[in-house]
Amino acid sequence: MWLILFRTLVFVALAWSGWHYIPVPGQPLAGVALGLAAGLGIVLLELQIHRVPPHNMVGALVGGVTGLLGASLVWGVIAGLDLVAEKFIHAVLIVFLIYIGIVIGTRRGEWFEPARIIAAFKDASRLRQYKVLDTSVIIDGRIADVCETGFLDGTLVVPQFVLRELQQVADSSDSMKRNRGRRGLDILQRVQKMTNVQVQIVETDFPEVREVDMKLIELAKRLSGKIVTNDFNLNKVAQLRGVAVLNINELSNALKPVVLPGEVLRVFVLKEGKEPGQGVAYLDDGTMVVVDQGKRAINRTIEVTVTSVLQTTAGKMIFCRWPEASAASPVEGNGRRDGRDRREARHPPSAAPRAEGGPEAGPPPGGGGPAARD
Repeated sequence: MWLILFRTLVFVALAWSGWHYIPVPGQPLAGVALGLAAGLGIVLLELQIHRVPPHNMVGALVGGVTGLLGASLVWGVIAGLDLVAEKFIHAVLIVFLIYIGIVIGTRRGEWFEPARIIAAFKDASRLRQYKVLDTSVIIDGRIADVCETGFLDGTLVVPQFVLRELQQVADSSDSMKRNRGRRGLDILQRVQKMTNVQVQIVETDFPEVREVDMKLIELAKRLSGKIVTNDFNLNKVAQLRGVAVLNINELSNALKPVVLPGEVLRVFVLKEGKEPGQGVAYLDDGTMVVVDQGKRAINRTIEVTVTSVLQTTAGKMIFCRWPEASAASPVEGNGRRDGRDRREARHPPSAAPRAEGGPEAGPPPGGGGPAARD
């Protein structure tokens, strides 16, 4: 309400100025029209400025003032020269330098962001240490644990379009997506409360770019910073475009303990593997352990020997052998043979057929053929 009232006062003041000062001689109504037109232009400019990020407005203001001061200094140097169209050159010089100052200040508005100004006074070396957070890494949650350890320095940048995407996930009708989105908001709030981490939410956006991943890449380029993510595709695209990436998954894989062939591990076999007889277990850090002949040890804790380690983009897999299973195999084979021998002893095979000419080979005694009847 107060904004509408203020705009009305601007129109009234400019209309009265046009009526009182009469910019068009002898035509006060034309002055009123010019005042109203000026007021309309100011209101339209105010509506456009409302969409501009604050640091860009500060940059434009600083650039415009700098251009005006530069024009005054330059004109002070050349004012003594005998120039043709002196006033026109003066006007062109003022407009040119003010325009250049506003354009440069608007495009480089991130120079006037509070985080950069504070960092410039605290530590100049940290001025460009920006880490742009992706939606996936916020929802993942491990970024909060990394920040607590103090391994990430500089400023964590959270773009406004990432917050919008996070809010859309939190408002999803799918309960699983909704829980993930709310978890991401909780993680972000937790990071903001840390005293050793500086979090900055920036309004910088790229309307001409539709995909959030490409916006992250453009923002990282503009800030000369790095992208923090665990998205495999974003990682590859950013590297192709020359933007440094900090991948949480790669960090997690690098911090996993090194296991060499021949070492003995104590694992809990959780389920059956894909291959016949295999069992699957997991280490405390989530590394999958495939146990040969471990199917018989499901829901048991056993000691296994590492045979090989396979490193993939998704993580690390450890292949192991269960020595007790190998030792039990011959015993079980002997047991099966003994049981078969005992069964054969209790149920011997039937006797072979008698030789020709035996009692069963000829006709029954006494015959019943035609010769006998005769």
